Amino acid sequence: MGHPVFEQLGIALLLGLLVGLQRERTEEPLAGLRTFPLITILGTILALIDANLGGGGGGDTPPGAGGWVVAAGLVGLMGVLAIGNLLRAKHAEVDPGTTTEIAALLMFAVGAYLVKGERLVAIAVGGCVAVLLQFKPELHAFVAKLKDRDVRAIMQFVLIAFIILPVVPDETYGPFHVLNPFNIWRMVVLIVGISLGGYILYKFLGRTAGIVLSGLLGGAVSSTATTASYSRRAAQDIDSASVAALVIAIASAVMYVRVLVLVSIVAPELFAAAVWPLGVVLAAGVAAAGVGWLKTPTQQGEMPEMSNPSELRVAIVIALLYALVLLALAAAKEWLGSQGLYLVAGLSGLTDVDAITLSTARMVNVGPDAGGLDPALGWRLILVATLTNFLFKAGLVGVLGNRRLLARTAALFALPAAAGIVVLLVWPIPS
Repeated sequence: MGHPVFEQLGIALLLGLLVGLQRERTEEPLAGLRTFPLITILGTILALIDANLGGGGGGDTPPGAGGWVVAAGLVGLMGVLAIGNLLRAKHAEVDPGTTTEIAALLMFAVGAYLVKGERLVAIAVGGCVAVLLQFKPELHAFVAKLKDRDVRAIMQFVLIAFIILPVVPDETYGPFHVLNPFNIWRMVVLIVGISLGGYILYKFLGRTAGIVLSGLLGGAVSSTATTASYSRRAAQDIDSASVAALVIAIASAVMYVRVLVLVSIVAPELFAAAVWPLGVVLAAGVAAAGVGWLKTPTQQGEMPEMSNPSELRVAIVIALLYALVLLALAAAKEWLGSQGLYLVAGLSGLTDVDAITLSTARMVNVGPDAGGLDPALGWRLILVATLTNFLFKAGLVGVLGNRRLLARTAALFALPAAAGIVVLLVWPIPS
């Protein structure tokens, strides 16, 4: 391996060149292809001097043993940037933006951090600086498309994830010792985060979405909400029944993708056991949607309006439902055995699959020896919940839609539902 100092300087040079190249292409007069590498290397050199004066060297420098050399360099760089802006102001109209100046200061800090910090962190920050500078038009266009309600949705998620979660107590309460407020709210953050991602995509793509994209985005936000929305639309326009049924079928297939994503994050052991059996049902759902696609004319349309999934009221409902299902699973296991677990899974899946999915994953993480669930039983409970969810959606279609939509939806639901029942009956149970 090469000398550590030369490696640090080499990385500083490359990161500076990367950001400088981007600034050079924007014809930025203050700093470009040559200046940014010099700034980053300056930060590295001053950090090396600072480390040597502190008597340590690199990451071994004792706390409080230096820092003044880097601080002086930072102040000097700020002065140089200020003088450069003053000189520009005398000869031309100055761009009021400060992006290049901030980027220069940050790259100086990146160069200094290479000496005393984690190298991968410095590389990641330098790369992010270049990317943020390069994608200015796209970022501005993204913000321009956001409406007040979209920004509110994002801020509500920040409230849920970064303000409420840290102050929720991380202790176990209640019977069966399964109710932990911190873990419950953390699951809420996970569910709301996935739904919010689908909601934001819907806001940008849904207005001109085709059938497939409408189903994919609807399933990402909520397959149940998508079923209700398209059922109401088909009730008003009977000719749209075939399109509505196909979108509902696609969204219901995406439900299995959503389930597997949640399980992979919360309980990797359960994911390893569930991916193949649930994958079979997913494949059946995709096949049914494919058949429906061949019989449905391709259309461009406007997706129905969807509610904000990050509202605090929605989050509280999710938390209560998750806690109730978790408590019901623990009680059923204690008093009724496996048959009681299937009953709880079936009932909870009627309206929501996320709660039973995360509750089951939580009990699988506990382990059978500590009163939890075996992964082989866990994925079966989730599958039962998804099957009863098909029944609930069919009921929604019957109540909110019309007979034509119900007949088409039932035909598309038949294959994945049958596949799920077969998997439950014939999939081998590990000994």
